[in-house]
Amino acid sequence: MPTLYVSPSPHISGEDSTRRVMAAVCIALLPAAVMSCVIFGINALIILVTCVISCVLFEGLFRVITKKTQTIGDLSAVVTGLILAMNLPSSVPIYIPILGSFFAIVIVKQLFGGIGQNFANPAITARVFLMISFSAQMTKWTIPVTNFTQLDAVTAPTPLAADFLISGTDKVLPFTLKDMLTGFTGGCLGETCAIALLLGGLILIFTKTITPTIPLVYIGTVGIFTLIYTQSLAATLYYLLGGGLLLGAIFMATDYATSPLTEKGKIIFAFGCGALTFLIRHFAGFPEGVSFSILIMNLLTPMIDRFTASRPIGIITEKKEAVK
Repeated sequence: MPTLYVSPSPHISGEDSTRRVMAAVCIALLPAAVMSCVIFGINALIILVTCVISCVLFEGLFRVITKKTQTIGDLSAVVTGLILAMNLPSSVPIYIPILGSFFAIVIVKQLFGGIGQNFANPAITARVFLMISFSAQMTKWTIPVTNFTQLDAVTAPTPLAADFLISGTDKVLPFTLKDMLTGFTGGCLGETCAIALLLGGLILIFTKTITPTIPLVYIGTVGIFTLIYTQSLAATLYYLLGGGLLLGAIFMATDYATSPLTEKGKIIFAFGCGALTFLIRHFAGFPEGVSFSILIMNLLTPMIDRFTASRPIGIITEKKEAVK
């Protein structure tokens, strides 16, 4: 007699898999990765390769030591390595990407159960850890290079860390709009070239890897608050294209495991990221606030999911008997 198997919904499986989704993210990250090597030279390539290899090795070794099913084939470790590398300056010593990779994969991801179980985005958490632990190395920026050669560390300001304060149209912006779009400014590897990041975002949206809700609300919130505060459209565009906003909004805030499930929840999440980013940038001690903002909202995601969960049709709430 044949056996009848009963399982909970959903009963229809789609074509998407973790490996396929992560492969799409890797492809979307390629324009920014290539531009980082063009802008910052061989140092950028070394950091990218180091982070990817370290993340894959740490995940593979952890799964072997703990005798769990191997997961390096799902490419999630590769994505973590790429995003972590893009959050690092080109001048960091080689031990920093390795240590950051260990923290992201072992501490944040694997110790909490692996992919889908981590409480926050591994790459973001690792960057915050490195910024707190190695603040001098993590804030030492180098000038862009004009050829693919080794570059000695020559300090240069990032667009948001430059010695100026935008408070109106009378202030002169230290970088042009062309500089901000092409990425030939100081900064982390993957946050400088706005064109490459926007291209990657379009790839993710058109392949339906992500929905545009979180990026649009996140960037829009920062833009509206900045426009009100600076009263300058030029300054607003400068703040939108500068720093890690595009990288964070497109590739980090949209992480499946650490962002809300519902559309309403995504809007709340993205608005919170945008508001916190604006507050940190303008009123806190850091010129950049993307990583801290996303990390804080990652911690609030379970609560957002709880209060924005859909109510099943036809549900009957039990009424408590009145106490006599």
